[in-house]
Amino acid sequence: MARVNTYLNFQGQTEEAFAFYAKTFGTEVTMLSRYSDMPAVGPGQLPAEERNLVLHAALPIISGHLLMATDMLQSMGQQTRIGNNTTLCLDVDSREEADRLYGALSEDGSEGSPMADMPWGAYWGVTLDRYGIRWMLNYTPAS
Repeated sequence: MARVNTYLNFQGQTEEAFAFYAKTFGTEVTMLSRYSDMPAVGPGQLPAEERNLVLHAALPIISGHLLMATDMLQSMGQQTRIGNNTTLCLDVDSREEADRLYGALSEDGSEGSPMADMPWGAYWGVTLDRYGIRWMLNYTPAS
């Protein structure tokens, strides 16, 4: 089922922020995975101080809206700043719809990760549109 969620980027504060948001909204974090939970990708391993950071967290808030987040990695040159700290995440019903939306939103845009199959089983990509809005596209096939 297609839906829109909000994705937040933090600089090592995801777990703290989500504890605060869970208390504020009276809900519980439904998923929390760490970088150390994933197989190593790319050249080398993460520095020890980044391995326990949050790779992905999810927290239901109001009316079924899902707040999600990750900790950005300084070792990979990632820095949280206004403009990359909030992303609209579109969970879509097909790879074709993900490709169509990614293509349209990335036209005349900048920055991004092209649509690709990810180790967690999703077809995923991110783009910054021509208006400076970040969009994450995600398609996860039914198991």
